[in-house]
Amino acid sequence: MYFLSDEERKKLLKGLIPKSREAETAEDLRGWNWNRPPLEPMYDIRLAMYEITSKYCATGRDLYLRRVQHVKPPPNRAMVLGSLFHEVLVRILVKAKRLIYEKGVAGYQEIIEELRRPDLEAVMQGYRQRLAGDLWEEAHSKARLIWEFESSRIVARIQEYLAKQPYIGEDSLVALAIPVVVEQKLDGSFLGLSHNLSADAFTFSEPMVLDLKFGEPRDFHRLGTTGYGLVMEALHEYPVNVGCVIYVEFRENRVVIRKDFHLIDDELRQWFIEERDERMRMIYEEVDPGLPPECYPDCPFTVTCRGG
Repeated sequence: MYFLSDEERKKLLKGLIPKSREAETAEDLRGWNWNRPPLEPMYDIRLAMYEITSKYCATGRDLYLRRVQHVKPPPNRAMVLGSLFHEVLVRILVKAKRLIYEKGVAGYQEIIEELRRPDLEAVMQGYRQRLAGDLWEEAHSKARLIWEFESSRIVARIQEYLAKQPYIGEDSLVALAIPVVVEQKLDGSFLGLSHNLSADAFTFSEPMVLDLKFGEPRDFHRLGTTGYGLVMEALHEYPVNVGCVIYVEFRENRVVIRKDFHLIDDELRQWFIEERDERMRMIYEEVDPGLPPECYPDCPFTVTCRGG
């Protein structure tokens, strides 16, 4: 799902990346200036990335209840399924890399056979208690679709590079066929974020943050790629100008994917900083922002806020 089609690659290389290099991002909005305003945190509070970027609750009362009132409701259906599908995708990408290193280029047939066999049981068992009845069957079916979709793409990429490069080695094959780091671990403390952030994926050919979503597109989803981009700039002091939110949909027993490529521009950076500062202030001053005009359907705090 993180791999680009020829059309997407052309759009990126001929469109967005040249624009990103021409864009004049304000210097004080670059992550490496974390030690001065406006990036310097105003409060000694550490926030998880989702505590800033999740704006499903219009007033942010979910954060107030979690961090100030210490309410801990069970995760909703969408959270559980999203976590499972992320784990399946990580499992197959990591397994593909491991097989290449273990079997070597000469064992490519065995690698392909292994990848085509869904390896889901260990992952699924970890969710057994949280997925009951029909939801278990739905989750298993969709997890299998993800495995089959992604494995076929990885196999095709391995075969493509083996055909092009007769003298390729294992490390080079991994870098070319699977050029993505999944669950990239980051220390966001320079920006007032958690020490243990985890970006869905990152590509190094052109520094680009990738974020995977299994729900309806929302404008605030771009805050996630922006936040991770700022953290990477703070840690490594190189510019991260491009983000991509990947939306995955299941339709008629197949996987449908849409990618939202975007510049991590001044407007997004400022929006992220404002959200971070406001949410830090809410926690520090213990300010109850009140109920939103309307709650989203699967909010796990509905009983706490509305009763019933």
